[in-house]
Amino acid sequence: MRPKVKTIIAVALPVQIVLVKWIGSYPAFVEQYYSEGLYPIISRMLRILFGWIPFSMGDIIYLALFVLAGRYVYRNWKKIKEKPLGFLKDIAVVLSIVYFAFHFLWGMNYYRQPITWKLGIEKEYTKEQLVSFSRYLIQLSNQYQVQLTGDSTKAVKLPYNRKEVFQLTKTGYGQLKEDYPYLEYKNQSLKSSLFSIPLSYMGYGGYLNPFSNEAQINGITPIYRMPTVSGHEVGHQLGYSAEDATNFIGFLVTSKNDDPYFKYTAYSHALGYCLSDLARKDEPTFKKLVEELNPGVKKNYQEVTQFWERYQNPMEPLFKSIFNTFLKANNQEEGIKSYNSVVGLLIGYHHKYGF
Repeated sequence: MRPKVKTIIAVALPVQIVLVKWIGSYPAFVEQYYSEGLYPIISRMLRILFGWIPFSMGDIIYLALFVLAGRYVYRNWKKIKEKPLGFLKDIAVVLSIVYFAFHFLWGMNYYRQPITWKLGIEKEYTKEQLVSFSRYLIQLSNQYQVQLTGDSTKAVKLPYNRKEVFQLTKTGYGQLKEDYPYLEYKNQSLKSSLFSIPLSYMGYGGYLNPFSNEAQINGITPIYRMPTVSGHEVGHQLGYSAEDATNFIGFLVTSKNDDPYFKYTAYSHALGYCLSDLARKDEPTFKKLVEELNPGVKKNYQEVTQFWERYQNPMEPLFKSIFNTFLKANNQEEGIKSYNSVVGLLIGYHHKYGF
C-alpha cells in the first residue's frame, strides 16, 4: 500500500468516529435507512455466503489474522523499533478499516431505535410488579418441569443435540414471524464456536461475528442453556445489538416455540434474571420465592452454575471489563448491566400482551 493511501486511511479513522456518532444521534434515521434498509440485505448476503459451511468461518478468519499479525511483528521487529511511528501508522490503518467494516456490516445497529419503541412497552417497573411476575414465572417453570419429568425433584434433560437445538430455534423464529414480521429469519447461520473453551473462560455463552454474520454458540455449555442463547444470538443477526433486547428476543422466540422443552428453558431462564434482580432489592422476599421452586428446577440452575464455576479464572473480570467498555462506547450506557435490564422488558411485555 502506498504511503499516501495509508495516510488517507489512517486520517479517516477520527473522521469516521465523528461521523458515526453524528449519524447515531438520529436513531429514527438509522432505524429506517440502515437497520430496516441496508442491514437486512447485508446480513442476508453474509448468511447465504457462510451459513451453509458447517464450521465457523469467522473464527477461522480471526485465528488467521491473529497468526498473521504475530508473524508480521516477529519478522519486522527490528524495523518497528527503528521506525515506531511507521508502525503506529500501520496500526491506525488497520483500525480504520476494521472500524468502517464493523459499522457498515453490523455496528450501526447500536444506534437504532430501542426495542421498547418497536413493541410499544415501558421498561420501568415496581418491586411489587417484580415479585408478582417472578411468582408467575415460578408457576410456569414448576408446571413445565413436572410435565417434562413427571417428578418435581428431577432436573429437566433436553433430548436434543446442538444441531437439533439450532434447527428448533429456526423453527421458533418461523412461528414468531407470524406476529412479528421484522423477526423473520431466513438462511440460517447458527454454529458452535471453535473457541468454545476460551469463551467459557471468558464467561460468555456465545457471540455474533459482525464480519461474517455467523451466530456463534459456546458449544460446551449445558444443552439446557442453548435454546435461549441461540435465540439471543440470532436476535443479534437480525440487527438488534442491545443485550437486553436480544435477551428478550431470545426469551420470546423460545417461549413461543411449540416445543415444551424450549418453553421450560425460556421461563426458567427469565425467572433467573428476575430472582437475581429481586435478590439485590429485597433479599428476604427473594429467599421466600426460591423456596417455592421445585427441586428439579433448582437442579437445572445448579447445573449451569457448576459449569461456569469450572471455568472461573482471574482473567474473567478483565474480559468482562473490556466488554463493558466496548458496550458503553457503542451507545449502551448501562454496559454489561444491560443484560439484566431484560427484566423491565419482560415485565413491560407481559403487562401489555401477556404470555
